[in-house]
Amino acid sequence: MQKLIYRQKTDNELLELLMANKEIRGTQTGVSVAELIKMVDYYKQKTLELQTEIAGYKDKEADLAILSGKLQNAIHEEEKKNTKTTGKIILQLLSAVAGTFEFTISYLTPTAYWNPLYDIKVNKITEPVNLMYKAKLVQTSGIDWHKVKLTLSTAVPSKSNNAPLLKTWFLHYTNPVADMEDLLKLNSIPSASNSFLKGRMAGTQLNDVVVVGYGNNATDKTTEEKNKDTDPLYIVNNKPMTAEEFGKLDQRVIKSVTTMAKDNAIALYGRQAENGVMMVTLKDDLSDYVSVNDNQLNVTFDIDIPYDISSNGKENQIALKEYTVPSLFKFYTVPKLDNDVYLLGEISEWEKLNLIPGEASIIFENTYVGKTFINPGSTEDTINLTLGKDKRIVVKREKISDYSSVRFLGNNKEQIFTYETTVKNNKSEEALIILKDQYPITSTKEIESKLIESDDATINEDNGILTWKLKLAPGESKKVRIKYSIKYQKDKVVNLN
Repeated sequence: MQKLIYRQKTDNELLELLMANKEIRGTQTGVSVAELIKMVDYYKQKTLELQTEIAGYKDKEADLAILSGKLQNAIHEEEKKNTKTTGKIILQLLSAVAGTFEFTISYLTPTAYWNPLYDIKVNKITEPVNLMYKAKLVQTSGIDWHKVKLTLSTAVPSKSNNAPLLKTWFLHYTNPVADMEDLLKLNSIPSASNSFLKGRMAGTQLNDVVVVGYGNNATDKTTEEKNKDTDPLYIVNNKPMTAEEFGKLDQRVIKSVTTMAKDNAIALYGRQAENGVMMVTLKDDLSDYVSVNDNQLNVTFDIDIPYDISSNGKENQIALKEYTVPSLFKFYTVPKLDNDVYLLGEISEWEKLNLIPGEASIIFENTYVGKTFINPGSTEDTINLTLGKDKRIVVKREKISDYSSVRFLGNNKEQIFTYETTVKNNKSEEALIILKDQYPITSTKEIESKLIESDDATINEDNGILTWKLKLAPGESKKVRIKYSIKYQKDKVVNLN
């Protein structure tokens, strides 16, 4: 931009010089016609050149000004995103001797947190579920983290550690209006906006994040050179390697090291294995770099990979562990509420997986089918994961009018309901289908409810739910029937639907 201004200034000065000396006359003799024509042509040509250059410079200056404005706006936006906080640390030190010392500074911040995230992959219902356990990490501490070692903990440091105590409960009359007015005065009405995590799922807690800087990655080596005649042969992932080559490996990538018996080593690798063979297996998956520690009050994930986490509030996804989980797959349907059939994966012994509540993406047969929510805070022995809908199993529930009736018995009215459900398997393999229906349960003696027909269903008399387990071959269909009666006062209205 500055060079352009200098050129424009020079051309303006030349133009002014031409304009100041455009008077054509001789001091002693007149100007000839040839000299006059030559002077006019020169003046015309030079003036046109200079004015054209000046116009071009002005256009370039305008373009550069627009570009400069855009760059300044972009810089301003980035500065707002990456706002740096500053401060100072005051230390009180006591040292017996004077000297130069190194200090490691650690700090606590409420602006760093992580939430769990899962990927559930199912290739076939005859194969186990592949569960990828991931973390979604965010930090806005004002300090960018470079090459840090992360430890993610399920502990919640912001929660009170005091055990609750019961106090005497006195009954008294309350005035809801007065109570609400008191809350308004105190400006302490609980609301979602007062939650520490804005815009997050109810019940989600901040999980602890511990950050440790990495030291020198180089392995310790002795100052004396090793005698090559006594070095063993290293077999790293089935590939021979010398001791010198093995020494260059980062020790964090080693998964396991075992020793092979000398006779077996020579038989397999010849004389180069006279000093023994070390079988080395390297880590080949991200989850190999994560160790899980099940502590008394929480679970921690130690991640042995250096990460760069910027303080810009953006989410960073980190792979923690990958599990292959044996599962029982079944199809589930409740045609009274929904005619769709859902594929469920039932996982047992889920306590060993150290799961915490979080959102899961479902990938079935290499196709993304949607999201579900994993809630391990259950007292059940198994967790059911909803993997999606299968349109190839058709369910239809309909009322059988011929077996339904209404009759009056004195002051009472009795209604009989009969429903038939048809299930057909249009898949090419056998399907296990869990079918559920229900009959109403009465909460008062004035209403009588009775189950008449259940078609060999498993009956839960506490909640009135009937369950059928149907095994259908390809192309096979089955019908089940439920029949119940309700008797109540004829001048009353009952919620029959």
